[in-house]
Amino acid sequence: MIDFACKKFDIEDVVKCSLGLSKSDYALLKFLSKHSTKKFDTEELSRELSLDKSTIQRGVKKLYEKDLIGRSQMNQQVGGYLFLYSIKDKKKINELILDIVNNWVKVVKDNLGKW
Repeated sequence: MIDFACKKFDIEDVVKCSLGLSKSDYALLKFLSKHSTKKFDTEELSRELSLDKSTIQRGVKKLYEKDLIGRSQMNQQVGGYLFLYSIKDKKKINELILDIVNNWVKVVKDNLGKW
């Protein structure tokens, strides 16, 4: 918990808010973070997280577009391919979150100066 004057925040809320993630997006990012040495396809992620495959597909698209996860292509022997997803550099993600929070602090300071 993070205690801020009249309200306490779970770190989950700070991460979700700063990165603009839904609850399922956050669950996906957290899962990939805990399994940082592995790559998963959407079917595996759906099973592991007990989320609908379409929810996982939207989540990986969003996380990939935000450059939080990586995607590699695995060609199938019978034709076609699968995308495999994994977390990107956790240290850089943490730095991104801290930058966002620090920018928020700057905005608060600037607005207090005008108050």
